Amino acid sequence: MPHRPALEDPMIDPRTKLLQAFWRYEQALMANDVAVLDALFASSPATIRSDGGTTLVGHEQIAAFRAGRPPVPPRRLTRVHVRDLSPTTALVVAESVRADGGTGVQTQVWSLDAGRWQVTTAHVSLAPAPPAPHLPDGADLSTIWRVAATDVNELAPFPEPAPSAGLPLTGLTVAVKDLFAVAGHRIGAGNPAWLAAAPVETDSAWAVTALLDAGARIAGIAHTDELAFSLAGTNIHYGTPPNAAAPGAITGGSTSGPAAAVAAGLADVALGTDTAGSVRVPASYCGLYGLRTTHDVVPRDGLVGLAPAFDAVGVLTRTAAHLAAAADALLPPQHQPTDPITRVVVVPALMDLAGPAVQEAVSAALLALALTSDAVVETATEIGPGQLESWFAAFRTVQAAQGWAEHGAFVAAAPGAFEPAVEDRFLAGAQITAQELETATAVLDQARAALTALLPPGTALALPSTSSTAPRVGASAVEIDFTRAATLRLTCLASLAGLPALSVPTPRVGTSPVGLCLVAGPGQDRSLVELATGGSL
Repeated sequence: MPHRPALEDPMIDPRTKLLQAFWRYEQALMANDVAVLDALFASSPATIRSDGGTTLVGHEQIAAFRAGRPPVPPRRLTRVHVRDLSPTTALVVAESVRADGGTGVQTQVWSLDAGRWQVTTAHVSLAPAPPAPHLPDGADLSTIWRVAATDVNELAPFPEPAPSAGLPLTGLTVAVKDLFAVAGHRIGAGNPAWLAAAPVETDSAWAVTALLDAGARIAGIAHTDELAFSLAGTNIHYGTPPNAAAPGAITGGSTSGPAAAVAAGLADVALGTDTAGSVRVPASYCGLYGLRTTHDVVPRDGLVGLAPAFDAVGVLTRTAAHLAAAADALLPPQHQPTDPITRVVVVPALMDLAGPAVQEAVSAALLALALTSDAVVETATEIGPGQLESWFAAFRTVQAAQGWAEHGAFVAAAPGAFEPAVEDRFLAGAQITAQELETATAVLDQARAALTALLPPGTALALPSTSSTAPRVGASAVEIDFTRAATLRLTCLASLAGLPALSVPTPRVGTSPVGLCLVAGPGQDRSLVELATGGSL
């Protein structure tokens, strides 16, 4: 459906006219255009407007109130829900966030009369900015940091940032996933046996150096799931990092420690890796922005990988501005957007992989995106459930085979050194035959071609970042594995095709964060970031 067609077009369906009227109302509110607002409220003595403290009855009272009040603070829509009450009546509930972090909900009943939608009842609820996520006093930070900047008994201090005060990341701190080399320190990779055998690094990884050169300071080396072969963040050796954004829930992995540090305000940027969702899953569970970059656009020098065909560098932040600055430091200067994203496609088979509450949150966020940007949101049916299952099975086969090729010798030489579930994943890779690997690789080639065709420049795929909100700490192994498998069916798509993917936080589902994921064609990283930082999300 074209985005915001001309209002006088007689071919426009009533739902589109309703959304146009609602968006006109929102624009008039931001511009304090009293005349437009008056016209959009039904001219009736029965029209009602309430803000929780005062209820105004009748168009005349409402117009007088509006004429005398100051402009409302700027805000952006985050989710919009529409419910049809009858063919000529609809309920619109819009969630928004103000520049100060405060939130609001406006509930409106719109009625269609003589071809025009007008508000007959409105209620506005405002809430102050919530307190910043934080950990309780006395929280065990050793579950987040393997090496913190405050530690005093270290082999060496962390490398210093570039000295210039005008750099884009000056004053910001970064939590480095314990897979990246940091000069003067060892790489622990989430496993004590690996740490014990690791040498002291003489040089920092390329990505670490890039952030330092942009002015960031290292806050610490943060824990990861063992060799990044998990999505839970529940490391049996070092404990489960706390999720300050959803107390009592896991952070997700394998970029678990860095995500926990950023969610709790202990760092501004998390430097992580994403092989099968290890940036996007913690972003969704912790209410963060999480960018997986195009495969091999950011050099992986100095990084302990898992599956070289899928490994990619990524970052997580609390704010869109920090995301833009961190991405700019990592992406090469010539890696510029070729096209702004003006088309967003939704695949029903992907939406169906998430639970109902997550689907509702993502759909409402997409409606807000369609209203507030120039992007057309369309449904795409080129990918069906059978294809997705075939692609997922092939991805797991190749990932396991490459994981064994990378680390099988170490795993075999250290039986019992890994969590059983992680060890079993590596051992499964040893059983994959050359023919099975060849067949799976051919399937992934077909999947990559299909996804690339679906996502030409200027197009993004929208899907839930995770199949559910974060499981609770202490959830059973069965529940964790079920959630992991369901979420992997969503996250593996960007990974198998080497595509950039960005998880954007939406308002909570109950008390838990959840993310909307946008996937673009190869090299369109900056276009995704621009969509998130340009006021649309």
